[in-house]
Amino acid sequence: MPRTQKNDNFVDKSFTVMADIILKMLPTNKKAKEAFVYYRDGMSAQAEGEYAEALDNYKQALELEEDSNDRSYILYNMGLIYASNGDHETALDLYHQALDLNPRSSSALNNIACIYHYKGEKAKEEGDQDGGEALFDVAADYWIRAVRLAPNNYIEAQNWLKTTGRLQVDIFF
Repeated sequence: MPRTQKNDNFVDKSFTVMADIILKMLPTNKKAKEAFVYYRDGMSAQAEGEYAEALDNYKQALELEEDSNDRSYILYNMGLIYASNGDHETALDLYHQALDLNPRSSSALNNIACIYHYKGEKAKEEGDQDGGEALFDVAADYWIRAVRLAPNNYIEAQNWLKTTGRLQVDIFF
């Protein structure tokens, strides 16, 4: 049964109906519309914690989707799933693929930074102070790029950059 038929709450049903109407009205080809259906079903499954189903839908969407910007969102969402399951290497790979397609994805930059920061914390916990600081420096580079793209976001990252001396300017233009 398609995910669109499983939705049982009002919000999900409303979203599905609206998405279907918009999808029918969009002047796109059949392949792009089918990719969107898989992407939408992937997002729905992901929101419900059905990660295997979400990944299956995202993979189907990737096979069909030709628009590089849309592909970047699919890869980003796949990265979210892998990161939440602790597979940071796969998540990093997917976030980098998303960035290759959309270099202005501040969310992908932020999530890459978060993973490197986490790895830095782990390295320091294991006694590798220099390795931890090196990973923090990598995280800082990604956070600075993210903040430059979205100066009103990532306030905690901005504070961390300032308090650790990794940020020398307050305004990103």
